[in-house]
Amino acid sequence: MPDFDNTNRGVLFKNERKEKDTHSDYNGSINVEGQEYWLDAWLKEAKSGKKFFSLSIKSKDAVSQPAKPKPVGDFEKDVPF
Repeated sequence: MPDFDNTNRGVLFKNERKEKDTHSDYNGSINVEGQEYWLDAWLKEAKSGKKFFSLSIKSKDAVSQPAKPKPVGDFEKDVPF
């Protein structure tokens, strides 16, 4: 089977695990210039009645990295006495 170049290509699947209205209707991944991203899409309707997708992307690298803890203020200065 030949190898395919998926650069600048992506895929969306219907979100079968949607539990809340805020969860995306479709999700998948996309490659942009060699960088991998998670892709979410919500099916919406404009005031005119025309349907469209609203999209969101997140870097797969950023998602896999643990969040950095927020710095804690100077305890000595924060105590009021």
